[in-house]
Amino acid sequence: MPDIAVSVGFAIGLVFGVVGLLSGFCLMSSLRDWWTADDGRRIRSYAMALAVAIFGAQWLAGAGIVDIGKSIYLQPSFSAPLIFAGGLLFGIGMVLANGCASRALVLLGKGNLRSLVVFAIIGITAQMTLKGLLAPARLAILQWTQISPSAVSAPALISMMGLDARVARIAVTLIAGASLLIFAFSDRRFRGAYAQIAAGIAVGFLVTAGWLTTGWLGADEFKPIPVTSLTFISPVSDTLQYAMLSTGLTMNFGIAVVTGVFTGSLLTSLLTGRFGLEGYNSARHMVRSISGAALMGIGGAMAYGCSIGQGLTGLSTLAMPSFIAAAGILTGAAVGIRGAVAIPALAAR
Repeated sequence: MPDIAVSVGFAIGLVFGVVGLLSGFCLMSSLRDWWTADDGRRIRSYAMALAVAIFGAQWLAGAGIVDIGKSIYLQPSFSAPLIFAGGLLFGIGMVLANGCASRALVLLGKGNLRSLVVFAIIGITAQMTLKGLLAPARLAILQWTQISPSAVSAPALISMMGLDARVARIAVTLIAGASLLIFAFSDRRFRGAYAQIAAGIAVGFLVTAGWLTTGWLGADEFKPIPVTSLTFISPVSDTLQYAMLSTGLTMNFGIAVVTGVFTGSLLTSLLTGRFGLEGYNSARHMVRSISGAALMGIGGAMAYGCSIGQGLTGLSTLAMPSFIAAAGILTGAAVGIRGAVAIPALAAR
C-alpha cells in the first residue's frame, strides 16, 4: 500500500539520518580521506554498503519478490554520454559543496546552515533540469544519443554468452559482492573500525529495505508506485515542491525518506550534543558551495541519481547505466579532489 511505503520510507530515512551523522557516511569525504590522507576506512565502509546492497537487491529479484526491472536503472533505453556527463558534474559539484546531497541533508539536521543553501539549490536546479528551463536541452541530448542495447545489466550481458539467466545473476552477484568485501577487509585498520563496519552493513540493509518497501510491501496494482530505494536528487526536488504546494501534491516514498533523514539527524544531534548553528565564513566560500550544489542538481538529474541513488541503489541492480554514472561521479570527484579545484576547495572549507 502507498501509505505503508510512506511510513516505512520515513523509518528508513530516520535510520539513515542517525547512521549518517554518527559515522560520517559520505562518498566525497571517503574518497578525500583515501586519496589525500591515506585513510581508507570510510571508503571501505562504502564498499561494504554496496556489497550488502547488491546481495540484498539481487536476492529479492532472484526470489521474485521485487521486480527491479521496473526501476529507472534498468530501462531498455539510455544515453551513456548524458549519464556519464551528469555523473561528472555531480562528482565535481560534491567536492565544491564539500559533500553530496545526502550528506548535506544529514548536516542540515545538526544545524549546518550551509547545507540548507545546498539543499535548496540542489532541489531547484534538479527541477530545472528535469522539467524546467534546462529540460529541453537534456531531452534533446537524450534523443540524439540514447541507445537500446540487447542487455542493460551485467547479468543479462553474461547470459547472452550462453549462460542460464539465473546462474548469470548468481555468478555476477557473488563476484561483485565478494570483490567488494575483500577490498573492504583487506585493510587492517578497517577490520578494527567496528563503527564503520556497522555503518556499511546498516546502509546496505537500508537500500535493500527500500527495494522491499516499494517493490513488495507498498505494491498496489490500483495505486502503483515507482520501484526504487534510497536516492536523493529527485526526492529533494519533490520535497521542496511538497513544502510549497502540499495541497496539490501527494506524499511519496522519496519525500518520506528525505524527511526521515533530516529528522533522524536532528534528533541524534540534539541527544548527543552535536547540534550547533554553522554558516559561511566568506562570500567566496558561499559561491563555491552554491556552484557545487548547482552542479549536483543538474548532474544528478542528468545521471538519474547521486552518489547514493546511482552509487548504491543503482549499482545494486547491476545496471550498465549505473556503472557509467558511477564512473562519471568518481572521475568528477578525482578532478575535484586531486585536480585543478582541489586546493581552493580544501581552503574554502
